[in-house]
Amino acid sequence: MDRRQLIAAGAVSIFGLLGVTGIGQAERPEATGRIARHVYPGEGAAFAMTNVTADNRIITYRRAADGALTRVGSVSTQGNGIGTDLDTQGGLRLSQDHRFLYAVNAGSDDVTVFSVDGPSLTFLQRVPAGDEPNSLTLHGDLLYVLNGSVAGNGIRGFRVASDGTLTPIANSVRLLSSPIAVPGQVEFSPDGRMLLVTQKTDNRLLTPRKAIDVFTVGRDGLASATPKRNFSHGVRPFSLAFRDDGRLVVVESFNAAPGRSAITSYRLSARGWLNAIDGSVPNGQTDSCWVVITGDGRYVFAANFGSGTISSYRFDADGGLHLLDGDAAFLGAMSQPVDLALSADSAYLYLLLRGTGGVAAFRIDNGSLHPLGLVTGGLPVADGASGLAAY
Repeated sequence: MDRRQLIAAGAVSIFGLLGVTGIGQAERPEATGRIARHVYPGEGAAFAMTNVTADNRIITYRRAADGALTRVGSVSTQGNGIGTDLDTQGGLRLSQDHRFLYAVNAGSDDVTVFSVDGPSLTFLQRVPAGDEPNSLTLHGDLLYVLNGSVAGNGIRGFRVASDGTLTPIANSVRLLSSPIAVPGQVEFSPDGRMLLVTQKTDNRLLTPRKAIDVFTVGRDGLASATPKRNFSHGVRPFSLAFRDDGRLVVVESFNAAPGRSAITSYRLSARGWLNAIDGSVPNGQTDSCWVVITGDGRYVFAANFGSGTISSYRFDADGGLHLLDGDAAFLGAMSQPVDLALSADSAYLYLLLRGTGGVAAFRIDNGSLHPLGLVTGGLPVADGASGLAAY
């Protein structure tokens, strides 16, 4: 059962042909007063997605040198969201050089490409991307999309041109190891040689019952025909994040059981097998789902949907995990924290709050979080906002 079903049941608190390209759609200003669109050294931007069913939009923010956000405006993806939480990580992705932004439109089954200039976005392309695209991952000139519909979950690939636009890779569709996986994220390994997909539901007919799929990626950009079905140490592996050395962490929500959430660290072998380093290190929170690792690889932050909190961990050089603070930040019982994003230098952390329709900002200091304020407006309140990216 995914979060959309859990919320409905009251169980949680509170390829295609290349799409038509249209250049230069204007951004709609939303904030009061005049706000500079350009950024200076030390500054940046953040982007959050409404995920509404008609006219999915990206809300844009200017990031000051001190980490504070100011809402600038919004721009249409020219596609549709689904109006409920995507229940995945990676629905909004920036290219490594911050020149392009990619957004899933799960309601219209496509992906939108924008060029990025500070906090300003220009629509470039909308391309068909399979049934309910909900997570994206990038490496070099490859982009892979995760399709998460009940009708068929899997991944499919695209080539990324120098102008940021996408071209489908022929015969790149790959099914996950379980037809009932309810996937949570697709992610490239740091070297681009493997693709990992978390599976949020158990399959009692397969071994192991709870799993993380690992595909190998060839020089032609194609993923292996079938994935290696790896054992997940904890229940309901939701999202993951890699460190540059190939070690990774996976968040486990334990089916939103009160106070049961945890994180496991792994080592990924050259053959695509996951070996647990620290298994299911608890944080005492409920429904941990989203996760990031700071650029220096030392700290891990997880967003806890059910508790309205962020948890912090220390990530040792050998891959060991140590809980620093299960309740490093409390946003409110009904705030419903979802996506996390870091500034380019990992000095600041940003959190999308589905429940209040805002983005919270924090300064990171040796693993501790210092609040910098909450920016609201433009995003729906308690109505499915999903996807956050920042630099």
